[in-house]
Amino acid sequence: MKRNNSKAFGLWSAVFLGIGSMVGAGIFIVIGEAGAIAGNLVWVSFVFGALAALLSGYSLAKLAVTYPSRGGIVEYLVQGFGEGVFSGSAGVLFYFSQLIAIAAVAKSFGTYAATFLPSSATADWFALGIVSFFMLINLLGASLVAKSENVIVFIKVTVLVVFTCIALFYIDPKLLGSADMPPAKDMLFAIGLTFFAYQGFSVITNTVEDMVNPSKTMPKAMVITILLVGVLYILTSIAVLGNLPLAEVIKSKDYALAQAAEPIFGVVGFKIMAATALLATASAINATLYAATEIGYTLAKEGELPKVYTYNVFKSYEGLVVSALLIVPMILFLNLAEVTTIAALVVLIIQGVTHVGHLFRLKQTGANLYAVLGAVVSMFVIAGLTLYHTQEEMPNLWFYLFSAFGAAFGVEVALRLLRSRTIGKQTHKSLLSKIEDTIK
Repeated sequence: MKRNNSKAFGLWSAVFLGIGSMVGAGIFIVIGEAGAIAGNLVWVSFVFGALAALLSGYSLAKLAVTYPSRGGIVEYLVQGFGEGVFSGSAGVLFYFSQLIAIAAVAKSFGTYAATFLPSSATADWFALGIVSFFMLINLLGASLVAKSENVIVFIKVTVLVVFTCIALFYIDPKLLGSADMPPAKDMLFAIGLTFFAYQGFSVITNTVEDMVNPSKTMPKAMVITILLVGVLYILTSIAVLGNLPLAEVIKSKDYALAQAAEPIFGVVGFKIMAATALLATASAINATLYAATEIGYTLAKEGELPKVYTYNVFKSYEGLVVSALLIVPMILFLNLAEVTTIAALVVLIIQGVTHVGHLFRLKQTGANLYAVLGAVVSMFVIAGLTLYHTQEEMPNLWFYLFSAFGAAFGVEVALRLLRSRTIGKQTHKSLLSKIEDTIK
């Protein structure tokens, strides 16, 4: 009998993975959009976003340890609600949420890329181009691109840290004073967007099968990661709103982070920050387009999670191509603010439903009731505040959300009728695989 006790993820390797996933496209998209709503109180929105992320991260960490599976949230939904139409529809909606998030990131890439040209009319073409490029890269199988992720993570985190540390010394106190302070309620309305910037912490749960002592390491890694990223986001938002007048933030909200670098570092600083945003958004698209959409698509369609995913067009391509095609209309017909808000709302609702399911499994997970209740309440309250604030500016938002939920339900029912498929629990299969590996 051969036993292999080596694990790839210890505490800090999991933390670094989480930081790399969280500190990316989200902050480049959100800081301007949220700043346009909350003004110089946006840093408080990031504080509340971090608190919500901590509650959500705690709940997900407990679920991951109890139900270790690469299916992630889809697995937790099935464990919480059983193998029914509701959990199946939620799984399909989770797949849709990945597409919406990628569309938001692609739109942000296009916006930043367009700043290098005289006209911004080509932003959507840049967005379509980057999605098409990485679809082809993933289909052909470029290991170099995958390996370059660590380098990109180091670059984007370093640039953000350096910018923030220097920019804090150039802050104009008047810009952060009460004279320019918006109503406190605006700060609450921006929390939905700031929470979206923290998205990525859930990737830590995907390492559970390769983690040393996951029952202790998982919650520690989750808390440390969110706290470190929270500090960076809060300081970055203070640096941006302390150097850029609110009128400029609103005017350049789609690329406010780069705009804030210009008064300090000049045009070169703007270009460096814009280039960093391009790297961050490109790496996010590359990392998410295959892993999230292909796995999500397969789970939604087949109800099964293949043991091995390979970068090979001849083995797995359907989910990748279909996903890319579904992203196209989102890029063409929605603006950046709309697609970011929709992505944030769907993520909040999906995680809220996941935490509700967790309440039915508290005996198994051993999680604190009040912490999980806090996760449930925070997700739905933040979603409600976001909906309330945006319904006048985005009257079609309800239509988009109902369309997403309706499409998810319709797809789930159709697949059950036509293919007799059910999204089943993956944990028992994972345990069987571990037993087989131990015997080998």
